[in-house]
This record gives sequence, structure tokens and C-alpha cells, in this order.
Amino acid sequence: MATIWPVPRTQTLVQLTDDLLERVDRLRAREGRSRSELIREALEQYLADHHEAEIDRLIVEAYTRQPPEDAWADEAARRMVATEPW
Repeated sequence: MATIWPVPRTQTLVQLTDDLLERVDRLRAREGRSRSELIREALEQYLADHHEAEIDRLIVEAYTRQPPEDAWADEAARRMVATEPW
């Protein structure tokens, strides 16, 4: 992904197994991309997925603590229907 303005970056060292490096190199060669670009994109995707999973977890936790009012109404309606003698 080319940008008009340079993006400041910090170089870092990441140790990979030989197998993982071979897999990265096969993919980058097939796609015509650099190792850095491929690893950067994979890390960005991993962090985005992790962030979304954390949001999902917090939503579930909030609804577990206090279900929406409709859930209470649905449960009350089910109990009322269950007690009807029809």
C-alpha cells in the first residue's frame, strides 16, 4: 500500500522459525510484496481481530450482568403463557 506521505516507522527485530520464514517468503514472492509489508499487515489484522473480540467480550459481559429489558419482558410473557389453562 503506497502512501503520498511517509509514515514514521521504528525498526524492530522479530525472531521467526525457519518454517515460518519460509512460509512468509513463499507468500511474499507469490504476491510480490516485502517481508515487512506482509508481517506488518498480519500484525495489524491480528490486533484488529483482538480488539473486536475484546469489544464482543465486554458486550456479552454487560448483557450477562444486566440483560436488556426486553429479555425480562420475554421471560415474563413465557411464564404467563405457560400458566394459561388452554
